[in-house]
Amino acid sequence: MGASGSVSAVNEPPPPQREHIQRGLYVEELEVGARYHHRPGRTATEADNVLFSSLTMNTQALHLDAAYSSGQPFGRRLMNSMWTLATMVGASVTQITQGTLVAQLGMTDITFPAPLFHGDTLYTETEILDSRLSGSRPGQGIVTMRHTGRNQDGAVVAVATRVALMWCRDAAPGERDS
Repeated sequence: MGASGSVSAVNEPPPPQREHIQRGLYVEELEVGARYHHRPGRTATEADNVLFSSLTMNTQALHLDAAYSSGQPFGRRLMNSMWTLATMVGASVTQITQGTLVAQLGMTDITFPAPLFHGDTLYTETEILDSRLSGSRPGQGIVTMRHTGRNQDGAVVAVATRVALMWCRDAAPGERDS
């Protein structure tokens, strides 16, 4: 006890020196050529496939009908490729665009070079291809990135180029790291 009879502050942790808000990266922080490996991976389940296909009204038998799919070239149901694309982009959000994205402008060059099946784990990486300030929107920039999805064996199962309108640090609304 201290001189006044109160408990000493010796046992209390010091106040934080700096607080960090989880966010993506601002235009200035994205280096062309940088590659981000997003973890953890996401293991695809049968429930993911059926729910996603049903929610998006995709009744393709290759996703939903095990008997039909067994007689097709891959011999089993395929994961819905739009689930693969959405999950691949989603995996990048925390590390790249959380709170720093203004709008997604487009996606191109989307390919699915190998199938993804129930039980496979999707691992995503993102490479920054280009970054420039917007000519018409002060305080914002246009970032081009390529997402690549691989299964647990390293086979590329999806690739997509994405263009996003993103905030520059000094113009971004809301909270930022102190």
